[in-house]
Amino acid sequence: MHIYMYISYFTAMGGASFSQPWRSMPWTNEENLNFIKSYKPQNNDVENLRILLHGPVGAGKSSFINSLESVLLGRVTGRVMTDTISANSFTKKYKAFKIHKDPKSFYPFIFNDTMGFEQRNGMNVEDIKLALMGHVTEGYKPIPGVQLKESDQEYNSCPSLDDKVHALVCVMPADLVSLISDEVVKKMRDVRLAASDMGIPQLAILTKVDEACPEVKNNIKNVYESIYLKEQVDKFSLMLGIPQNCIFLVKNYESELQTNEDINGPILIALRQMIVYGEDFINNL
Repeated sequence: MHIYMYISYFTAMGGASFSQPWRSMPWTNEENLNFIKSYKPQNNDVENLRILLHGPVGAGKSSFINSLESVLLGRVTGRVMTDTISANSFTKKYKAFKIHKDPKSFYPFIFNDTMGFEQRNGMNVEDIKLALMGHVTEGYKPIPGVQLKESDQEYNSCPSLDDKVHALVCVMPADLVSLISDEVVKKMRDVRLAASDMGIPQLAILTKVDEACPEVKNNIKNVYESIYLKEQVDKFSLMLGIPQNCIFLVKNYESELQTNEDINGPILIALRQMIVYGEDFINNL
């Protein structure tokens, strides 16, 4: 009985592991990196694949963009402003971020960062729906409880295919899946259903895996062996209806001063799938 209780407690703390990874994970990054570097949208009406991030306050949306840039530039960056203590969304405007491929060009994908969802305030769900359709211009500052109107300056009345969102990514901290409020879940589910109606593919990333699981904190390569993290993927899949093979586990760059190939690996895999899903979407229009 005492042994069983210890194992249960150890699992709850994120410490127990499967004997084999529950998802195969290539820890050599060259293939994924080459794919991303050679990517170019095949649809001539799309100059940049547009990927929109949404999720609760403090999920790590802005940090994920910084981490992507860090991986692709080979050095830790912090261009997207983040905050570690605020209970409210630190991101106040709808912003688009491109990553330099070289000094004179950018990668052909854009990440849109959004204000986080809160129980009563935060990002307006209806504004996210408008953003999916390309009606929200960069720099728009959402006002909680107030929806963007067609008469507003920041409303794009004639969005091109390039303005529209081609892949939707929900970002959630792995250690808060069971603690997220029903109100925020409803908002994320509402956005997912709207995206589904538009045919927009959806993925999710669970961040802060090192904080959720001590085994992963010791070694990021344990990420797909963790029983606790597998349980969080299962719960999140049931919560929003996103298939498990569309949910990815990542650790953002936070305390590190240099990039690390083991941290890069899960980020590159997630990015590649975002590109693949988004590319399929624009090619099937």
